[in-house]
Amino acid sequence: MKKSPLAAVAAACIVAIGLLFVGGVFAASLTDKDGADRDFIEYWAAERQFIHGASPYDSNAMDRIETAAGMTRDQPLISFSPPVALLFGLPLGLLSAKTGLIVWMTALFASLAASLWLVWRMHGCPDTLLYLFAFLFAPAVMCLKAGQIGIFLLLAIVLFLRLHKSQPFLAGAALLPCALKPHLFLPVVVALVLWEVRQKSMRIVAGFAATLAASCGLTYLFDRNVWQGYSQLMHSGIMDQFVPTLGSALRFLIDRNAGWVQFVPEIICCIWAAWYFWTRRRVWDWMDHGLLLILLSIACAPYAFFTDESIALPAVLTGMMQAMNRRRSLTPIALIALAALIEVFKGVQIISPFYLWTTPAWIAWYLYATWEKRTPEPETASGAAVLAD
Repeated sequence: MKKSPLAAVAAACIVAIGLLFVGGVFAASLTDKDGADRDFIEYWAAERQFIHGASPYDSNAMDRIETAAGMTRDQPLISFSPPVALLFGLPLGLLSAKTGLIVWMTALFASLAASLWLVWRMHGCPDTLLYLFAFLFAPAVMCLKAGQIGIFLLLAIVLFLRLHKSQPFLAGAALLPCALKPHLFLPVVVALVLWEVRQKSMRIVAGFAATLAASCGLTYLFDRNVWQGYSQLMHSGIMDQFVPTLGSALRFLIDRNAGWVQFVPEIICCIWAAWYFWTRRRVWDWMDHGLLLILLSIACAPYAFFTDESIALPAVLTGMMQAMNRRRSLTPIALIALAALIEVFKGVQIISPFYLWTTPAWIAWYLYATWEKRTPEPETASGAAVLAD
């Protein structure tokens, strides 16, 4: 029986009202200390500093602000994102910790819902409830729990995937949040630039560059010394901390003082990304080859938290849809997702080595769900071939 449009609208309204009710109860129960107990406090305190013309990278000042808000940690939380990030959360500097947390959590949840809706549209609006899995995707859940920015990076990637064909300049502009953690995307950037060169159009790169330049200019107008403060932070030994990445694991296994080891997997991945694109340049599809490249970029990043794996969600969902179409079992992703979710609710920290397995697991799932045997296509009359995978 065909579903009535009114019934669909009514169901959506019921869900929205339910979410608003739950959100209202959650907001009413919050205190300023709830904000101080989350990673959100580093963004809020940075904005308080920035909006008053002080350095958001001053550890002593950040400690005073965070402690006054109720933080009980021994060390202050300082955001390692470049100053461009300060423009995204600028209104937080005008709010209390509690109100800021409510606004921040609302923005995160809205970004996750928007990302889910866009991916559903890109998949052709299939009639299935499996997309609700996104709200149980462990890295996204951890972002909501801690107030981390991984979901904003997810929305940027999804907007790029949605707009790169129809509105390339806007697709490039949408990638601006990725500048907050550029080390996560270097192999993707390599493929993107090569793809733009082959398309004989640099509109995506131009959109990103124009937006980045405008953001840097506005940041400089607010505080001319903020970039100097960020440079000093980058030289303060932040890479000495273990993070659940391949590069970090290799460094701590080989020589924890050899910082260059941490970048070896990303360098190799960038070289591989160039080869991977070039051998598939005639059939390149960002919703196919690009998703695998994003997954590998996360795995090879020199510095990343578990929450950054939120950007793996489009690949995981695409794998689920393709697995259904090929009549393959969804049990593997169910077990992987459940194990990761248990770690989140057991309180495992986002920098724990117990998350080293998750990115390889998302990659394994995507390869299992999307693999199919393909016949190489001829590239030229001379007989050169291009892999079509």
